[in-house]
Amino acid sequence: MKKHKIYILILSILMIVVLAVGYGTNSSSETASTVNPNTENAEEVQNNTMKLQIGEEVFTVTLVENSSTEALKELLAKGPVTINMRDYGNMEKVGGLGTSLPRNDEQITTKPGDLILYLGNSLVIYYEPNSWNFTRLGKINDITQEELKEVLGSGNVTVTLYLD
Repeated sequence: MKKHKIYILILSILMIVVLAVGYGTNSSSETASTVNPNTENAEEVQNNTMKLQIGEEVFTVTLVENSSTEALKELLAKGPVTINMRDYGNMEKVGGLGTSLPRNDEQITTKPGDLILYLGNSLVIYYEPNSWNFTRLGKINDITQEELKEVLGSGNVTVTLYLD
């Protein structure tokens, strides 16, 4: 009986330590940080990427760490999401997600390839810079501005998001 109480005590202490470490590392400055592409932990990189398909082209997107991307990954775990996007302002493609995600808005100057959550319910792919109060989701890897403009085209486009 005494051994049983000791095991329960040890397990309780371990649970408290694990919870304290997990909750203690979520500061607001870490919430908006991006994934380090040079990380040696392949699982961490895989968990912070998704695929973006535009026509026949498939791209990898490196996601930032925030509650918006966590909610997006939960959504994509249920299956791919297809979004009909239209051109706006000769700088971006925008389309409704069909649901709302948590917002983590901050003043951002976008760059070509940035994926942005706008108003909590729209996905935006930037191919020209823009400054506004947005939620950053991630960035398309290994594509130039010219390549991105070519694949997005000048009119409407359909994109599909899915997990690796």
